[in-house]
Parts: sequence; C-alpha cells; structure tokens
Amino acid sequence: MRIPSWLFIVGVIVFVIGTALCSGVSYLAARQAAIDLGESGIELVSFTDFLRAQPTPLPPTATPYSLPTVTPRPGATLAPTTSAPTATVDVLAEYEWNDPRRFNILLMGIDQRRGETGTFRTDTMMIVSVDPVRKTVGMLSIPRDLWVQIPGYQPSRINTANDIGDRDGYPGGGPALAARTVTENLGIDVDKYIRVNFDVFTTVVDLVAPSGVEVCPTQAIDDPTYPDAGYGFIHVTFPAGCQTLDATRLLQYARTRHTQNSDFDRAARQQEVIKSLRDTVMSAGGIANLIVHVPELWTELSDSYVTNLSQEELFALASLAQDIPRENIRSAVINQFYTTPQTNPNGDQVLILNYSAFRGLLQEVFGENQTLNTSDLRDRANAEAANIVVYNNTTTQGLATQTRDWLTSRSVTISAVGNMPEPDDSAVTVIRDYTGNPYTARYLAQLLGLPEDRIQVASDGLTSADVMVVVGSDIQPLLSGQ
Repeated sequence: MRIPSWLFIVGVIVFVIGTALCSGVSYLAARQAAIDLGESGIELVSFTDFLRAQPTPLPPTATPYSLPTVTPRPGATLAPTTSAPTATVDVLAEYEWNDPRRFNILLMGIDQRRGETGTFRTDTMMIVSVDPVRKTVGMLSIPRDLWVQIPGYQPSRINTANDIGDRDGYPGGGPALAARTVTENLGIDVDKYIRVNFDVFTTVVDLVAPSGVEVCPTQAIDDPTYPDAGYGFIHVTFPAGCQTLDATRLLQYARTRHTQNSDFDRAARQQEVIKSLRDTVMSAGGIANLIVHVPELWTELSDSYVTNLSQEELFALASLAQDIPRENIRSAVINQFYTTPQTNPNGDQVLILNYSAFRGLLQEVFGENQTLNTSDLRDRANAEAANIVVYNNTTTQGLATQTRDWLTSRSVTISAVGNMPEPDDSAVTVIRDYTGNPYTARYLAQLLGLPEDRIQVASDGLTSADVMVVVGSDIQPLLSGQ
C-alpha cells in the first residue's frame, strides 16, 4: 500500500528545493530536492559549540532522525505498487506530514552514466532545509573545492567524501560519509541524503515536462568544451533572457561552467533549474504524469539513485511539498564572499571556509527570519556604505541616466553612470556585487522589482565601484511608471 519511492523523490524534488544538482546532477539535485523536501530532518548545530573547537566525530552508528509515521486520512487507501496506479492529482492530499521539527537533506549529484561502475566524486552538493511549521525551505549549495577534514581521513576537497566512503566500505557508503563530513565541517546535522546520477534528471524531465522547462539566464553562455556522453566535447550556447529547454538542453544549462564565476554561477543555475522543475512537477499535469508512470520509472531508475529515505517518508514529503509556496523557498551559494582561495600542500587550488561570514549566511538561508522588509534592507545597505554606479546595457541612449534619476528620487546615491562595452538589447537588468555588499544589492533589487537571482557576484574589472546596476530594456516600464 504505497507509491514507488522514486515518485516521491521527484515530487519532493519538485516540491522543494531541491537541491543541487551537479552538472547534470543539477537534475539529480532537483530530484533530490523533491526527495529532500520529502525527507526530513536536519537541525543546525549551535555555532557557539561548533566554532569553539574541532567538532567531535559522530559515531557511524548514531541513531538516525526519526520521521513521522505516514498515516492515511480516514478512508484513504493506496494501491499496491504491483497494480496500475490511477492518475489522480489529489492522491498525495490523502496523507499528512505530522512532525513539526525542521529537517535537512543532503542532495548529491555524481557524473555517472548508466552501466558505469566504480566510485565517484560528487559534482554537486546541496543542503535542503525544511521548516514544516513555517512552511519554508532553504537551499544551500556547497562548492566542490571546499577544503575540509574528512572524518577518519586526511583533509581533502569535500567532493571526495562520497568517493572515499564507497571505496573503503564506510557504513552507509559514500553518501553517509559525505553527510557526516558536512555535519562536522559546516555545523549542520544531516539526517537524510539523496544521491543521483544524470539518468534521474533526464528521465523525469522528459516525463513531467515534455514541452520543456523555462529558465531565464541573465547573461549569454558560450561553452565550446561542454562534455558529451562519450567523454568528448560539444559546443553549447544559451542567449540571455527567458527560454524553454528540453531535458537535454536543461541538463547542459545546469552543468556548464563557462561563465565568469564558474562553479558559483553553476550552483545558482542549478537552484534555478530545481525551482523551475518544481513548478512544473507540482502542476496538475506534472503530478498526474508522474503517478501514471510510477511503476515503470521505479524499475527503470532504481540503479540511478541512492537514498536512506523510505517510500513512506517520501510520500509524506511529497504531501508537505504541496503546501510550500515558491516564494517561501530561499537559496544561496557558498561563494567567494564566504571562502578564501588557497593552495593546498599538493599545489591544488582549494577554498577555505570563512566561518564568521558563513554564520550569517546560514541564518539568512535557514533562519526563522528569512525575509527582510524594505526598511530593514535599507538600514543594512546604508551601513555597508557601498559606492553604486549604473551602466546601460542597451542601445537606448540615456537609459542609465534615467535609472540614476529614478534611484536618486528614492534616496539612493549613484556616483556615476556609464555604458557596457558591448550592449545587448536582449539582456535583462542585473545587479553586480564586486566587493561583498549583499544588503545593498538586495535593497536595489527590491526597489527595482527584481528577483534576487538577478544579483551576481562580479569581478570583470569594468568599474572600481562596489555595486553596479546593469540596466536592460526591461527597466523601461518601471521608469515610465507602468
């Protein structure tokens, strides 16, 4: 009397957050996000205790987080997995999530093709934290080059934990060691995990979104060395602006690293893909398609994911996911503002976590007060005292000056205006943060009515200012009062 877990994974993936998805894992993550959402249980470790000293290693046999029993509402029933499921959109509504505790799920994506054996490093890692009471979700992408202490081993990049765990037969395998590594180095208790490969993503996207999924890159992407299925390379491009992509192109969009901030940008795109896929899957048609194909997908994808979530837990999570609105999903990347590049003893470039800055990021993404109002943002932006400039990225003359005047009328000081070297009339308005001024960037985004994924971490050398508003054609309705 239960629906195949793979379905829940997708539902949860859809539902939440998901998560992160490594290159192609992005999809994986998405799927995991669903599962994550569906899964449960992560609690933040006290940073006071965490930062005080080296964390005490957690015993491999630690008692796992106990998820609530999935109890059908009176009169609700589930068909056995051996019988043909009925395409009913309301099937998940028959079940409830009854545990009020916040929980966290680790989503991992590996670059593995079907039929390949061996051990793999994670190409993508993401923490999905769900608050069932407030109905909020936080997604935090972890850079694969983060230098950490692998419990029981020498320091290494965090993406090696899964490989080491599978290679050495760690209890629970690579996913369990990766989860423990996250807990001991980031101070986040991980109770559940989901690891997927490329097949999960492409199969699910083809099923629930046969017409494609919409994404909106803020800058053109040109990658002449994108890895193909045969371990060669192909040339992929994506223009700036909203566009609908099929499963193959969506995977390429989530995996490519050919942008200014490489892995950091890719992590942000993977979160965008997860949210967009969630919207599609949570639609009536997406859920119906999912349920109809559960039996075949459950069998087909069984060798493409690893999770410590049960089918019942996934089902309850899918139900919970339906109650979490998209605007309650907050995401962030551990990027250059929270890490310091260094060279390890072998001469490799790695990232060292800045724990002081990271503490604030955790509160922003997973904390109870996730949304700051305009007044709070203005006060914090004023405290940053950032130097702000406005550049025109269109062929419409005077647009930067008009934007400056509009912002000035709202008590924002603009030090200069200018023009981008190669204007692109198809590009949208973005905000570039050069020196670490998150509240200034968020305040400007709120004033201009821009989503926070329009904020970019930049170092292109176009200005010595702290923050740049790069104006696109989409700003004109705002300036004209429409």
